[in-house]
Amino acid sequence: MKCVILAAGRGTRMGELCDDCPKPMLPIKGRPKLAYTLDILPEAITEVIFVVGYLQEKIRDYFGSEHMGRKITYVEQKVLSGTADALMLTAPLLDGEKFLVLNGDDLYDKSDLEEMLIHDFATLGLKTEDVSQYAYIETYDNSMVVRDIIEAPHDHVGQGVVATGAFVLMSDFFSLPEVPKAPGSDEFGLPQTLTAAYPQIKTQLVATHKWYPIGHPENLEAAQEIIHDFL
Repeated sequence: MKCVILAAGRGTRMGELCDDCPKPMLPIKGRPKLAYTLDILPEAITEVIFVVGYLQEKIRDYFGSEHMGRKITYVEQKVLSGTADALMLTAPLLDGEKFLVLNGDDLYDKSDLEEMLIHDFATLGLKTEDVSQYAYIETYDNSMVVRDIIEAPHDHVGQGVVATGAFVLMSDFFSLPEVPKAPGSDEFGLPQTLTAAYPQIKTQLVATHKWYPIGHPENLEAAQEIIHDFL
């Protein structure tokens, strides 16, 4: 099985930390963030596909064509037009397969990813006390089937389940029409494209109690102290 890791972005919220380093390669305890992502991949994953863009040579030079027994392949996203667009670029490498998709910036737990692989279509969600700063997940009544994933900023406040950017998909995804991240947006979102396909595709929500996004300098600082909780 293959894993697609989205790692093309500029990391503007990181400021000068990303002037000469792509955000997924920023160091945690002396190692690039992406190295930890590869450490926790399920054993079923035999190949990693990096979608790269900004300062992509840093990623290519570090990982090369093989890392810890897994083949490494690279796909370039020249225009940052959303996660759905990034994923569509990998379609020729994933024909007829089930695959895992991860955000290159975030920390995940291996057992959660293994649970996701049980399903043909799944996404990972975290229950939190304040959903306002994250993409908010709605499900169909009395089920764990995802109705919608609503990007921040939105009007939802208080407790709820938020999206972590982790998905399991079948290659049927590539036949879907891409859906904008938000009305009028020129970016096309993976979550929006997937949820719009219901009931043709029913996406299972898998719950996690352990996810940490690294979107700001203070998150990177905190990650230095909590990284071993994810290993």
